[in-house]
Amino acid sequence: MKILRYSIKTALKSIWVEKWFNLLAIFAISIGLFILCAFGMFTYNMDFAIQRWSKSFGVIVYLSDGISAEEESILGKMFQHDPDVVKVKHISKEQALEDVREALGSNSVILDFLKLNPLPSSFELKLKSDRLQSSYVKSKAAQIEKMNGVQEVQYGEKWLSSLNTATKIMKVVAIFFGAVILIAVTFITYSIIKIFFHRRKDDIETLKLLGAPRRFIRLPLLFEGMFMGSVGGAISSLALFIIYSIVYSKVAEYIPSIRLVITSLPLALYAAIPLGGMLMSLMGSFIAVGRIRY
Repeated sequence: MKILRYSIKTALKSIWVEKWFNLLAIFAISIGLFILCAFGMFTYNMDFAIQRWSKSFGVIVYLSDGISAEEESILGKMFQHDPDVVKVKHISKEQALEDVREALGSNSVILDFLKLNPLPSSFELKLKSDRLQSSYVKSKAAQIEKMNGVQEVQYGEKWLSSLNTATKIMKVVAIFFGAVILIAVTFITYSIIKIFFHRRKDDIETLKLLGAPRRFIRLPLLFEGMFMGSVGGAISSLALFIIYSIVYSKVAEYIPSIRLVITSLPLALYAAIPLGGMLMSLMGSFIAVGRIRY
């Protein structure tokens, strides 16, 4: 306990004495973490938008023209009991024609010249979100197309493929950015701690002569590294939240639709950013003090 109190007291004194070095390190760490968190928020919003778009994704099953009502009912029950399908909507020939008429608006008069309804009845299937993989949906569509009474199956194949590709790219880039920022923050802390060590070389030599254990020398440096990382993380977290709030409240006054495409990070993540910064800096501090020969 005495060592802990001494380490905290020494670290706080050093933070004040070396305040310009600490401010420089905190500023650099906060910029790095802000860039990482801003990209994280962008990725989170993109993923949120993709998940929302995926809810409107459907597989359209067009039925054969001569299919009976009984066969339609059998197909409907099969789709309702399919574990991959979360919602089934039946669209009759009459409803399909009415939908087209509504879509055409004033031009719908051309439909009055039709003697027969050329539109087929259909089923609109909503698949589970975890099943929206391009290869799986393609296989599912081929399987449904082989059923009796099914004429054709359509779905946004290119759209779904692009969606999956974009998701994979975002995850890879997020991992890359995270690794780069982790290395940068670790290196910044490592460099600052090494500078602090050399600037206090005389005091450390005195402690050595007095027989002080290694913890007396190393713990204050570790606490300083943790302080720099946590404060840098707190600044980046606060800056990110303020910028998001300004965009959501002020920019939305001129572009109201922006509220439909952006969302804030969960509050728990804002609180976790300082902790992440502290752990990154602690890693750099460990590396730095580990190279101290004592």
